[in-house]
Amino acid sequence: MNKTQDSDQILGNLAQAAKMLEDCPEFTALIPEVRVNLVYALPGAISPQQVAAIEGRITAVRGHPYAPGLPTFGASDHMARLVLEVRKYDAEINAGINFKCDPAIIKVVKDYGAEKGLLFGWIDRRHEPDEVAQRDGTSMPWKIKQLAERYGAIPRLFYEGEGWGKEPLFVATGKNAAAVTEIAIDIARRYRDKSGQ
Repeated sequence: MNKTQDSDQILGNLAQAAKMLEDCPEFTALIPEVRVNLVYALPGAISPQQVAAIEGRITAVRGHPYAPGLPTFGASDHMARLVLEVRKYDAEINAGINFKCDPAIIKVVKDYGAEKGLLFGWIDRRHEPDEVAQRDGTSMPWKIKQLAERYGAIPRLFYEGEGWGKEPLFVATGKNAAAVTEIAIDIARRYRDKSGQ
């Protein structure tokens, strides 16, 4: 495949994944305050400009997830940098999605990971060095290195505990945007079944 074909395939896969989320009202319960980023990186990507995402992030409108913009390269910073950093440890990872984290969701995700054979982990931000925590854009290498050292590999499902001024979030990573979206949707439906929402 050439770069144009790669780009078109990635944008198409992201559009398909966004539609999957919009068709899943259960996912609304997993949308965090910062909203949802869904990203998919080009092969060999080294900067966020080479990572496609849903422009404007995914939010909730009238009880359904809603993607306000089109899949676009360079539309994400935080999740794009996360996928690029994870790739340094696991070359199979191309995509990621973030979603809400609370004790009930942690239980559902932990059970889901055990059932599916997916490594589950968490980042304890209480040990984050001040010089990393206080400078925007510098914490990602530290966080992903913590996962690699603690688990011997990067978990496909992990969450960040609370940090100063930071909302706790879950992340699912995988080969493409549709694959990580399927994981998030499955978790959302299990969470609905457990919580009766």
